[in-house]
Amino acid sequence: MNEADVRERLAGVDDPDLGDDIVSLGLVNDVEVDDAGEIRISLALGAPFSPHESAIADDVREAFADTDFEVALSASIPDELDAAEQVLPGVQNVIAVASGKGGVGKSTMAVNIAAGLSALGARVGLFDADVYGPNVPRMVAAEERPRTDGDTIVPPERFGVKLISMDFLTGEDDPVIWRGPMVHKIITQLVEDVQWGELDYLVMDLPPGTGDTQLTILQTLPLTGAVIVTTPQEVALDDAVKGLRMFGKHDTNVLGIAENMAGFRCPDCGGFHEIFGSGGGKALAREHDLPFLGGVPLDPAVRTGGDDGEPVVLDEGETADAFKVIVENVANNAGVVRRRGVSEGR
Repeated sequence: MNEADVRERLAGVDDPDLGDDIVSLGLVNDVEVDDAGEIRISLALGAPFSPHESAIADDVREAFADTDFEVALSASIPDELDAAEQVLPGVQNVIAVASGKGGVGKSTMAVNIAAGLSALGARVGLFDADVYGPNVPRMVAAEERPRTDGDTIVPPERFGVKLISMDFLTGEDDPVIWRGPMVHKIITQLVEDVQWGELDYLVMDLPPGTGDTQLTILQTLPLTGAVIVTTPQEVALDDAVKGLRMFGKHDTNVLGIAENMAGFRCPDCGGFHEIFGSGGGKALAREHDLPFLGGVPLDPAVRTGGDDGEPVVLDEGETADAFKVIVENVANNAGVVRRRGVSEGR
């Protein structure tokens, strides 16, 4: 078997999202066949542990199951910039979690997405960039503070997630009164000075709204995409549109809409009550031709998980499963963005 034979077989493997085979899409970086009976294939896959990219890898292996060759797969999407020019050279995907208004559970969503990705096996960081309300350390019970080796900041870890928060920079219960230039400076310093290492995903919890912090991040970081968090309530949906427009103006991909507080199941009567309305997140996604990532019910376990520092996505049950669906959809859609970029840039 030679390289042409290998590529012919790979042409029978389809990308489930982009609607063509991986050879035609330009997703095969390199093929090597050696005399020892091994085929080495490098694929342009950019979202580790996403279910769809894992399925592509499985299909590639299956394409050679009837041969005596061993298949060794690797995955990478080459960066056009040299490592010295990259803002975060060791980070594959930067995912912003945003909302148009406060009180919709954005930080809860960010924490559970990060913990859920880590539970899948990914290397994950969580940057709590909510300048005026940084609650992520409490939500993961992060008692350890960052340390420094003299030149860089070493983040603590919780649930396999490297963590940096604006809360680490202020005293307990101190109000944060920072104006735009100071916000820009501290965000930039944290991005450049934190020792993130090699990460598959860096999840960024943005403050609500469309202010200085969001603009700094949009102008500084190479975002793979953003997750917009809303509730079914009309007021929240109106504000979510503002967030969509902000990302649109900066040519940032929106990975989809995640709906929080999507109904309440009464533990006593078993009835399902749509306290904040129904179907708002789905309608918003449909109106703007965006993916709907999933909905999370209004569940006391989410509140207790946040207060006790145990992300509910790591539990079992209906609410945990709802978060897991969102986590998988975020990873899948990040992969779509990265693979489409490779295909269109050929």
